Amino acid sequence: MIIRSKAPLRIGLAGGGTDVSPYSDLYGGKVLNATVNLYARVSIEPLNNGKIILNSVDMGEIQELDSAAELELDGHLEILKGVYNRIVKDFVHKPLSFRLTTFVDVPKGSGLGSSSTITVAILGAFSEWLNLPLGEYDIAHLAYEIERLDLKMAGGKQDQYAATFGGFNFMEFEANDKVIVNPLRIKSDYLNELENNILIYYTGTSRLSGQIIEKQAENFSNKSENALEAAHRLKEQAMMMKEALLMGKLHKIGDILDFGWQHKKQTAGGISNPIIDELYEVAKKAGASGGKISGAGGGGFMMIYAPGTARYTVIKALEPFGGLFYPFDFTAEGLTTWTAK
Repeated sequence: MIIRSKAPLRIGLAGGGTDVSPYSDLYGGKVLNATVNLYARVSIEPLNNGKIILNSVDMGEIQELDSAAELELDGHLEILKGVYNRIVKDFVHKPLSFRLTTFVDVPKGSGLGSSSTITVAILGAFSEWLNLPLGEYDIAHLAYEIERLDLKMAGGKQDQYAATFGGFNFMEFEANDKVIVNPLRIKSDYLNELENNILIYYTGTSRLSGQIIEKQAENFSNKSENALEAAHRLKEQAMMMKEALLMGKLHKIGDILDFGWQHKKQTAGGISNPIIDELYEVAKKAGASGGKISGAGGGGFMMIYAPGTARYTVIKALEPFGGLFYPFDFTAEGLTTWTAK
């Protein structure tokens, strides 16, 4: 028997950063994101030899451990261990023996929410195996707690919910970890046009998002006027994006992305750099109307809005930079689990 799961990665369309505490607790956050057919993938093979084997294939790291009720967090494969520790602590209350294999379709530090997505996928696989009573909100919130509380990983709240629910979602974040996920019903013609117009481009560099997010959180805590004003504008951007998508005003999306990008850079240092700025300007000169760095910033994937046939001139213009365009489709499904017997 093998238990499997997959959870989709996401692209952030608007409002990113307003899901970061303490901003979301003090002022409320609004984010609009969409999942794509790039995945975090997990397999669990139950064992009966008293061993736990953890294998992150994409990271090239494997550990074999004696089964225990709690695995030591030693800086290696911490997400895998962190999920297991909470599963034992909260649900089964005894050691388990298994082989856990994980793989993510994009490089670490890509800005597509890979850390949270793999957390969700591992939780989903354990839930499938052990028949745990966890709904979508439960899994997303538990993934958030594992990352932010147990593992002390800096970050926001949107990625866990995107990976669990899937699709286009307008999310609202309030005090006391209250989250409301509002699925958006977008016409198929609009979706097809969005897929034509949006390019996701891997810059060839990963980044440590936690450092940028920690700086954002510090700026919000210190009530930095520039950072707070920028975050307020990002909430406005989420509302603007929601209206444009639902009403089919796709010609406005590039400008809305650009509006958000200019303000996002004001929330913390390191979000952009000279290379990112040059890529963005070259893309705009080639016909793009807007874009942004995915996730916290600093590297990883860039999302570019190139309407009409501009995608071809943008792709050509960015060839000399040596990055990679990833083909994608939007996906409506979130976390998916199954058992192969």
